[in-house]
Amino acid sequence: MAVSKTFSGAAVREAHAAGQRAFGENYVQEALAKMAALADLRASIEWHLIGPLQSNKTREVAAAFDWVHTIDRPKIAERLSAQRPPGLPPLQVCIQVNVSGETSKGGVEPAALATLARQVAALPGLTLRGLMSIPEPTSDPVAQRAPHRELARMLRGLVAEGLAVDTLSMGMSADLEAAIAEGATMVRVGTAIFGARG
Repeated sequence: MAVSKTFSGAAVREAHAAGQRAFGENYVQEALAKMAALADLRASIEWHLIGPLQSNKTREVAAAFDWVHTIDRPKIAERLSAQRPPGLPPLQVCIQVNVSGETSKGGVEPAALATLARQVAALPGLTLRGLMSIPEPTSDPVAQRAPHRELARMLRGLVAEGLAVDTLSMGMSADLEAAIAEGATMVRVGTAIFGARG
């Protein structure tokens, strides 16, 4: 997935022309403006929300996005479920897990994951696809792999409980090789595609 936050609609259009289809945005208002500017491409773009989601933004997100990667509590999932317009396919969602235990990061605590996953999977208008994480950054390739390995283990645990999940949204430009080695099905790449942010 190409992380297009802070990059212009023109940059997204250029990446789309080169064959990229999935784009990740962190900020709802910025994303909505970009979507409006790229409305002619809507049928062939998949929009992913990969930033924190506040309750007061769920209606806009439920109507405009294809994926949400950052569900970390029942209230957000319930609002997205209730607010997903009936004419649209189910919103594809991932649960964000705080694998590194950082207080500055969003995400459900690992011990609470199974309960939240069952709650989300039962909601209409949503399809629980898997898990997402943003581990603590490190330049050590061995240390990079450990949190990704842990997230993959958690996904297998949900599968063992009977949940039909298949997505590991993990890894960014700096650690995508480690994430892929541990089973990532979706990596979030910004600078390696668009260049450095200003």
